[in-house]
Amino acid sequence: MSNVVTRFAPSPTGHLHLGGARTAIFSWLLARHFNGKFHLRIEDTDLLRSKQEYTDSILSSMRWLGLNWDGEIAYQTARTDLYNSYVDRMLANGTAYWCACTPEEVDAMREDARARGLKPRYNGHCRELGLGPGPGRCVRLKAPQSGRIVFDDMVKGRIAIDASELDDMVLRRSDGMPTYNMAVVVDDHEMGVTHVIRGDDHVSNTPRQILIYQALGLPVPVFGHVPMILGPDRQKLSKRHGARAVIEYEQDGLLPEALLSFLARLGWSHGDQELFSREELIEYFDGGNLNPAAAAFDFDKLEWCNAQFMRHLPIEELAGRVAPFVRSEGLYEKLGSDPAARLAPLCLMFRERATNLKNLAASFRPLLVGAQDLEYSEKDRGKHLNAAGAGHLQALVDILASLPVFDAKSVEEALNAYVADNNFKFKQVAPPLRTALMGFMGGSHLNEIMDFLGREETLARLQRAISLAETADGKN
Repeated sequence: MSNVVTRFAPSPTGHLHLGGARTAIFSWLLARHFNGKFHLRIEDTDLLRSKQEYTDSILSSMRWLGLNWDGEIAYQTARTDLYNSYVDRMLANGTAYWCACTPEEVDAMREDARARGLKPRYNGHCRELGLGPGPGRCVRLKAPQSGRIVFDDMVKGRIAIDASELDDMVLRRSDGMPTYNMAVVVDDHEMGVTHVIRGDDHVSNTPRQILIYQALGLPVPVFGHVPMILGPDRQKLSKRHGARAVIEYEQDGLLPEALLSFLARLGWSHGDQELFSREELIEYFDGGNLNPAAAAFDFDKLEWCNAQFMRHLPIEELAGRVAPFVRSEGLYEKLGSDPAARLAPLCLMFRERATNLKNLAASFRPLLVGAQDLEYSEKDRGKHLNAAGAGHLQALVDILASLPVFDAKSVEEALNAYVADNNFKFKQVAPPLRTALMGFMGGSHLNEIMDFLGREETLARLQRAISLAETADGKN
């Protein structure tokens, strides 16, 4: 394919959520795969519910995901005159007409059709009356009354609808405002859109929009309707499934490339590959392999995916990414005069155990507070900071204090020598030492922890733990 042009057209009535983000991703990838264009349109005609804060949030989420758009953003509220010029063209060529029927009269027509077992619809009362503009009048499409509307969907295959299923839909309301279907057709044509990827809740709109294209003599784009994302229980995705707005995932410390890869795999595949770089997605996504079955959202899978991306980031880049979250934890000022140099070893020690940037930053806390501020797990303190544990810690204080060089290698050698020379088992020494250093039975390798803390802080933590053990022993 050549000259592929796609678009994403959110309504600013809320933040960008997973379903919309996936639609944006598919549309963006298709355009980028074929070196085409990707346009962004804000469908802000719902004046009561549309808010600038949501527009800002959507744009921010798009930028965070790296979904750059081409050209200026189109806002529907600024294009009313353009839409109405197309309605006027249809009035002039006889494919649209003025209708004076009131909403109450149209409701009565639909009720009458229902009573006769027919599809509830407008009955075309004004279709051949040749009316002109007037108060309270709308403009309707003069739809074909026989035949079929057929299109080949990128996801669902061939779809055919009998024209008799559709009525003469309103194109311009009585207040002069164009309807959704009219505005969308005009926008997509003006933007040169060749492929429309959107949720399958729009399938019912597509035949109506095709009729508008045909009435105007315009080329009809290729449509692809992707199924909605479901929860693990196959019900409509909601917050109870762990689904959140894109901006919330950003605030929780997800990597944008991880969410991009995860969402692309919900309803699309490339063999058995699970994780994709941005470059791989662009290379492989050609509009094929879109699954017509609804995909299920799995938060555990998303966390796993994010953890994989975190582990493969260059450590300096990971340190830069986690820095804002360290600041949010109130720990940044504790990094000293060279924060980057301190963050890198912390990331190395803890990233294998973290699933997002937020909990990675939180895991740094035990190593960034002073010995007197270290919090202890009551369970681990009670189990390991006892008389036997204090004995090991006191011996290690003497050994570590006398080391000529205090670094990871020297500390490891000294620790191993203490265990071997005294015929101890490592599992006798490590738990009280780890509890003394971290406050709980967690963290990285003991020698790495002590190297990061330095001699003075390491000894201070061991001394405090010895005091706690002695206090506990005195109470028993």
